[in-house]
Amino acid sequence: MSKGIIVSGIGTDVGKTVVSAALCQALNADYWKPIQSGIQDSPADAETIKKLLEVGKHRVHPSAYTFAHSLSPHAAAKLANVKITLDTIITPKTNKVLIVELAGGLLVPLNGKETNIDLIKKLCFPIILVANHYLGSINHTLLSIEYLKNAKLPLIGLIFNGNELLPETESIILKLSGVPMIARLPTLSQLRLGQNSSNQLSAATITELTKVFNDIDFSELTSEHWQNSN
Repeated sequence: MSKGIIVSGIGTDVGKTVVSAALCQALNADYWKPIQSGIQDSPADAETIKKLLEVGKHRVHPSAYTFAHSLSPHAAAKLANVKITLDTIITPKTNKVLIVELAGGLLVPLNGKETNIDLIKKLCFPIILVANHYLGSINHTLLSIEYLKNAKLPLIGLIFNGNELLPETESIILKLSGVPMIARLPTLSQLRLGQNSSNQLSAATITELTKVFNDIDFSELTSEHWQNSN
């Protein structure tokens, strides 16, 4: 059975792409974003991933759907006269771990009846939830976690995106949710403002994340385990 991790967020623009790049580096993994919107306004996340990762070491698989407009997938698809169907979203074949970046948050609609939650159930990979700090983020984070718990979907832990340390925010999220914090990573803008002119993730960031994942029994995170646990 293939191995993978789904990277979801508490909303959009919370840092999923930087987290996905870090996971690819730490786990020597491939990257895939099944649905990509907004390529007329900014580069696709796959292109950002290629800039953040070491050239030639990781495969970036093509999206199943790519849309021009920066809208929810169901709306962007409608403008493109396309209907997103889960049957056409096929997990790429790879011998490596596959890092799957979702479009937006958990309940982002893909069509008239299905959301990212349905895509998670189809893929059968465990989830890492990405959160950043803003007024209201505690509520959004806890709601996302509660939804995953109620749906009995396997959540590995939280990654906070951004160098700012807000201990009261992070501690209350961890206390009330009971979900472990995996790491804290810089935002894409912080990477661009840093000393690393190539925009690639620092060795220290990758080392930190690699140590975290060395303590996780990845054999228990296969899709077979996911299916047997529900």
